[in-house]
Amino acid sequence: MAALVAAAQAPDCPYAVVLVASDKPDAAGLAHAAGRGIATFACSPKGIPKAEYEAAIDGALRDAGVGTIALAGYMRLLSPGFVARWRDRIVNIHPSLLPKYKGLDTHARAIAAGDAEAGCSVHVVTEELDAGSVLAQARVPILPGDSADTLAARVLAEEHRLYPRTLAEYVTR
Repeated sequence: MAALVAAAQAPDCPYAVVLVASDKPDAAGLAHAAGRGIATFACSPKGIPKAEYEAAIDGALRDAGVGTIALAGYMRLLSPGFVARWRDRIVNIHPSLLPKYKGLDTHARAIAAGDAEAGCSVHVVTEELDAGSVLAQARVPILPGDSADTLAARVLAEEHRLYPRTLAEYVTR
């Protein structure tokens, strides 16, 4: 999220970050956004029916004039109804070379499989987990002695380069 916000400050960036939303009211990204004058919305889903929770987020997004949702660190599955309402207007960054390693623990899974490389993918969100069209990928070698944490740090650096550029291309398509 911080990389997307930083890129949006460039005068030639074709997107603006108008809202940072989180399901965790204490998320550091909310303070980061607020400190830069970006509107924020936080709503914990605990004790709220999923449809009601998603309606609150949907309302906040629409009230802010959001055209494209860029997920960054959002670890909740979106309902098919929410995805349908925002069809082809939700993108996500995922820490693997999709279609490999959908879901969680991607770095450990790549190392355990003996892969020579890992990476990240920006993809369109669909109703199926990590299955939408891949828009761009960045590859990162898996080095001897890599742990999930060391690999994750190198992949994260590539995510920060790949996501803003890919989002810019996507919103101007």
